[in-house]
Amino acid sequence: MPLVHVSLRAGKPQAYRQAIFDNIYLAMRETFNVPEDDQFMTMTEHDASNFRYSPTYMDVARSDDLVYIQITANNTRSLEQKKALFQRIAQRLGDDPGLRPEDVFVNLVEVAKENWSFGYGLAQYA
Repeated sequence: MPLVHVSLRAGKPQAYRQAIFDNIYLAMRETFNVPEDDQFMTMTEHDASNFRYSPTYMDVARSDDLVYIQITANNTRSLEQKKALFQRIAQRLGDDPGLRPEDVFVNLVEVAKENWSFGYGLAQYA
């Protein structure tokens, strides 16, 4: 049950933003075995003064099209699955909406399964 938050510069059309949601979800399904309809995602758009990044950190040439993707997920995936997820997200977002792989920044936050409540104030995984 990943929880995804995407941050990007404001001004992209709705279809562009939807393609980001759709392709992150499909990449998670393909690499993290995320079930169908397990879509919990938010997106925040920022004006230029509220969106900061290094254009060259780690020898990656980023542009103003940079997208931050933070995924909170159970700590049950292997290193191979994590690497596959990062690569697949970059590939899918390259195909649609056309993001350069240099502009896809992913951060995975892993948590214990008992740290989730899906509603009703219950810890469904505990």
